[in-house]
Amino acid sequence: MKPVIPTILVSWLLLVAAWSESLAAEDATIDRLLSKLPPPEKLVKAPVQQAVQLSDPATRDPLVKQILQGEFARNFPQALNLSRKLTERYPRSAAAYSIRGALAWRIRQFGEASASFHTAISIAPRLALPHFGLALVEATQGHFAAAIPHLQRVAEVEPKAAVTYYALSDCTLRLGRKQESVDYARKATTLAPSNAYMWIQLAKSEKALGHTEATFNAILKAAEVSPDNGLMLAVVGFSYINLGRIPQAIPPLERAARLMPRNYLVQSQLGYCLEAVGQVDAGINYLRKGASLNSSYGPVWEHLGLAYRKKGNHREAAKAFEKATQLMPTAPLPWQHLAEEYRLLGRATDADRAASRAHLAPNSSRLTKKKS
Repeated sequence: MKPVIPTILVSWLLLVAAWSESLAAEDATIDRLLSKLPPPEKLVKAPVQQAVQLSDPATRDPLVKQILQGEFARNFPQALNLSRKLTERYPRSAAAYSIRGALAWRIRQFGEASASFHTAISIAPRLALPHFGLALVEATQGHFAAAIPHLQRVAEVEPKAAVTYYALSDCTLRLGRKQESVDYARKATTLAPSNAYMWIQLAKSEKALGHTEATFNAILKAAEVSPDNGLMLAVVGFSYINLGRIPQAIPPLERAARLMPRNYLVQSQLGYCLEAVGQVDAGINYLRKGASLNSSYGPVWEHLGLAYRKKGNHREAAKAFEKATQLMPTAPLPWQHLAEEYRLLGRATDADRAASRAHLAPNSSRLTKKKS
């Protein structure tokens, strides 16, 4: 009987956070990306359907069709009751008990799920699915140490299943076993090199060890294997910014901006990068778009002011800095910039007032600079 390993169904979203006023603004964004990888219990695609694909007489029983209908209708209690009848009809069927275990796990009946998976294993010790099911039962309850032996057993019987090593990496990282987590994640990327989520898990593990370059390399690889993923390209761009490599941030951010034209952070960051390398007109266009998408996002106004200053348009620069100071009243740099523009415009009293506010502001707004 050939075991079936669940495949990954990952719902991964990059939560687009505004630039913070800290040195690690891009770090925070990357952290949010890495934190959005799902825990082991979220990795399984339709575990009941995986179980019914096993080669077993029980899977051909008419009850199975009713079970699947109940699951599809999200009537899980009914489906579980039907699976209990299935195990009564087929008391020596590992598939029947795997189906029952999966449904019990689905509605958090962990005792019954565990007992069902254990029964399936006693019938077919080398069947991977119930071992994986036991890992899910433990991981769902936060028992990551208890989940690991079951996952290791899955790895023994199905050594080429990348999802197993992905889950092992996640569990060991949650337990603070960082090097083990990296080792498992590397194994997952070896087995599934075209799966971006394996590389993101590796990036997460490397980052936990403080390996900045290795983290970035894993993120780059994830983007390489998912070239049309705007969110991934954005993270690559943010990573380059965080490393102080502004010119290299531009190509991935340009692609991300095309793929996500309504994402204010991508548009704003791209505008900042273009302005920083001297492409001021293009930078202004993207900064203005970022501001139009989110007018309450203070940093974009500060950088728009700097861009207008480079163009010699001090009136527009002053307006942008005024908006930045309204939105970030405790940040000194926008006040300093505003004071300078006021002086150039002959508004000495306003300039003195702005300079005084800059002196009194407690915080820094040093944005998009590499953390020292």
